[in-house]
Amino acid sequence: RRSIVTGIVLLVTFGMLYAMLDSVVDYLFGSLVFQPTAGAQLSPEALGIDAESIYLTTEDGVKIHAFYLPGPSLARASCAVLFLHGNAGNSSHRLPNAVELMRLGCAVLVVDYRGYGLSEGSPTEQGSYRDARAGLAYLVDRGFPTRAIVLFGRSLGGAVAIDLAQDREFAGVVLESTFTSIADVARTVGGEFMSFFAGRRYDSIRKIARVRSPLLFLHGDRDEVIDYDLGLRLFDAAPAPKQFQSIPGAGHNDTMLIGGRAYLERIRRFIDEVIPRRGDS
Repeated sequence: RRSIVTGIVLLVTFGMLYAMLDSVVDYLFGSLVFQPTAGAQLSPEALGIDAESIYLTTEDGVKIHAFYLPGPSLARASCAVLFLHGNAGNSSHRLPNAVELMRLGCAVLVVDYRGYGLSEGSPTEQGSYRDARAGLAYLVDRGFPTRAIVLFGRSLGGAVAIDLAQDREFAGVVLESTFTSIADVARTVGGEFMSFFAGRRYDSIRKIARVRSPLLFLHGDRDEVIDYDLGLRLFDAAPAPKQFQSIPGAGHNDTMLIGGRAYLERIRRFIDEVIPRRGDS
């Protein structure tokens, strides 16, 4: 009987230690991966653009902020881009990018994850997925069916876009400077030890086989944050139809600057393929 009690005590102790370790790992993961900036450093008015500052409520009751750019008087029958940004800053920093995407003929919604910008809450992996679903629900409520929506996921936002695109039929998915998994990113920085603690978080390579939409990959060949080879590996694992566009000379945060007009034209061609313009056959 004493051995049974001792065994139970050991199990409870190990369980408590494991829970504590898991909490510590979650905290460290969050502090390293999520780098939010509070507030809104850029405004649509300062940039001279027509954009609505809106708030959405997620399925778990968190109030998040987004910018909605209504776009031109639609060159396409119906088109919207759901822009899912990277791990740092906030949605206001992406307004210049959103304007360029809007000029390609689509409305654009730029969502701030919880804990970013003017959104409530604290960032988590599952929370970012819920935030993306709230953005999707908003666009659908505005009359955009999923087959008229292009997901644009950049860096960490690429992993969020892949999660959202599972088993849904979008017009297309653009994945820029993104990765196979956080574990693989950690491995390139700190070896197997760091990879072990990353676990299966943001495991895009496991999910991408369930994407049912045309894919365009964009990646700078001098990316100093997300290894170029990780982008290629994710592309190789993805189902067709898919396209990969290298951006010569671009690092992680200057793809549009270095890519210039050719970068935007490449995205335009992809959108034209998946959502024809009015009058196109």
